[in-house]
Amino acid sequence: MSRRVVIRRRAITGTVAFSVALFLVVTLTGSAQACTRILWNDNRIGVLVSRSMDWVGSSQPKVVALPSGMNRDGGKVGPIQYVTDNPATWTSKYGSVGVTAMGIGTSGGLNEKGLSVNALWLKATDYGPRNAGVPGVQSAMWAQYVLDNAANVEEAIALQSRIQPVEVTTPQTVIPLGLTVEDSTGDSAVIQYIKGELIIHHGRQFTVVSNDPAYDESLALLDEYNFNGATRNMVIPGNTNSEDRFIRASFYRHFLSQTNPRNTRQAVTALLSVARNVSDPVGAPQDEPGSVGETDYRTVADLTNLTYYFESKGSLGAQWVDLTDIDLKKGAPVLVFDPLRNRNPGSINAKMKPARESVFSGWNVGGRN
Repeated sequence: MSRRVVIRRRAITGTVAFSVALFLVVTLTGSAQACTRILWNDNRIGVLVSRSMDWVGSSQPKVVALPSGMNRDGGKVGPIQYVTDNPATWTSKYGSVGVTAMGIGTSGGLNEKGLSVNALWLKATDYGPRNAGVPGVQSAMWAQYVLDNAANVEEAIALQSRIQPVEVTTPQTVIPLGLTVEDSTGDSAVIQYIKGELIIHHGRQFTVVSNDPAYDESLALLDEYNFNGATRNMVIPGNTNSEDRFIRASFYRHFLSQTNPRNTRQAVTALLSVARNVSDPVGAPQDEPGSVGETDYRTVADLTNLTYYFESKGSLGAQWVDLTDIDLKKGAPVLVFDPLRNRNPGSINAKMKPARESVFSGWNVGGRN
């Protein structure tokens, strides 16, 4: 595929299956998914990354453990062969734990090598015309492709030349996604397709990501702010749109780096406190008058200690999976846990059960137009 890859490493200048109901929600609100990713890679305890999933209704999350050695067809959306012209197929090199969305893909996760990947909604996404000479991955499986095949950020970047993401479209909506990847060294990359061009911001300084606009434009928003020496009297944006969340998360991430957690618990809860600050509270207004939403869940991936934390709406505390205490070797069963049926906080390793069907079985969304 002929395309130009732009990799940004400059310093930051500031500091399926879908139901008809979901289609209507997306159409009426203009954006079904909003997210904020915050990487904390400069504390003495470990490399941690949080993400919030803001959704109108529920993304029907399932926490899943996927062993290595699994065969995947990245062109399928649920039971439908969505990418028919050279779909990407692969066998997973690494096991991972993550969260599925609507049964058609992975919204985020952590693999056994300490690589974390999160898919974030980005309306500015344009993957360009389909080039059948390059294997195609439907957009909701793009994050899983990276989790399955990369051990670090450098490898994740190198993988992008081997596939082309394909936007899932229906008469009602599309699924336009960008990726964030981070590894246990604290390295980071933000991967987006803008106007058909692959844009990669690579460097540990890229710690905060929200949704639109494209990341170059988001970074430019920080140019008018100087967080050095700021106090609680500094005025920062307070709404829940993407630009406000990006600036506010950057503000609190700046001061998070000045704290000194004494243990993992303190580090995880500190990062969660910032993630909650940029989450949608219950009843938060959306883009259209009268439309409301809320944060569906938050996750924290501990890339150093290989622990994945999940905090769902309606829960009074976090649940977690210890990847070092779960079988992710080839031939192990796929395990699944439904956090909407059991919201009790604590370890869920022993509560995960063998999946009865593919965790990506989805619902019937019909063919492409």
